[in-house]
Amino acid sequence: MTPALELDCRAMRCPLPIIELARHLHDVEVGEVVGVVTGDVAARVDVPAWCRMREQEYVGEDRAADGVARYLVRRLG
Repeated sequence: MTPALELDCRAMRCPLPIIELARHLHDVEVGEVVGVVTGDVAARVDVPAWCRMREQEYVGEDRAADGVARYLVRRLG
């Protein structure tokens, strides 16, 4: 899946990837996907939890081109 916006959070640790996601979610249209690329292992739990709290859709996890984990979030509103 190709996100409409990919956030490079590789050098960031919890909670900074989530803060970046919250800051940039409205940079995409409703229905589009934001990818959060981070090596922070906490993101595997934090991103889905944030989606539940903020009523956004957690699409899943894949890998960026360099193999780093990428967490995909669809903006619902």
